[in-house]
Amino acid sequence: MQDNNLKAHIMNKIEKCAKALAANNMEPFIAADANEAKKIVADLLKDCRTVTMGGSMSAFECGIPEMLSEGDYTFYDRNRPGITPEEIQEIYRKAFSCDAYISSSNAITEHGELYNVDGNSNRVAAMLFGSKKLIVIAGYNKIVKDIDAAIARVKQTAAPANCIRLGIDNYCAHSGSCVSCEKAGADMASGCSSESRICCNYVVMSKQRQKDRVKVVLVAEELGY
Repeated sequence: MQDNNLKAHIMNKIEKCAKALAANNMEPFIAADANEAKKIVADLLKDCRTVTMGGSMSAFECGIPEMLSEGDYTFYDRNRPGITPEEIQEIYRKAFSCDAYISSSNAITEHGELYNVDGNSNRVAAMLFGSKKLIVIAGYNKIVKDIDAAIARVKQTAAPANCIRLGIDNYCAHSGSCVSCEKAGADMASGCSSESRICCNYVVMSKQRQKDRVKVVLVAEELGY
């Protein structure tokens, strides 16, 4: 349980990040916990008719899939029982024409930048373009100092955890960090040569031209990887 001093520290961190996001034309929201985050997302979806989401553990921890399946809109659910690979691919493409796409972010910098790394890359593609709204849910644990810290976070936390979750047999799943962490002078895109590599495309979302398309719900709890 968080004491009041830690709560104050977390809120200071979140509020600083929220101001930076707003300066980058992304609309921030602050939630005390996962339940409040779900309520904020529900409110943001009131004018939406079609919605889908990426494979976000943060969204799952907030109960978003269950909420979407009960909502008054069409939910393109890539995780529904019995779905075929062909149907999943079709949902990936429908994301570009949905009213809302829901995701998380691998890291969010104190400068208000969203940093994401993908293998299949349907998620980063949908985040960048298509849906009328992009709704990002992120626990305070995703907030980092800068892009260098975001890169390290993916290599040392997000990628290994997601490889384990997805049952991918590669270096970082077994070692707990990207192989590039062991090499002097390794750059952002350095890593394993595995065919199952999940770090293929690297995206930084900074100042947006389309004001407030991107909605970022910052949660004062640890969520996701």
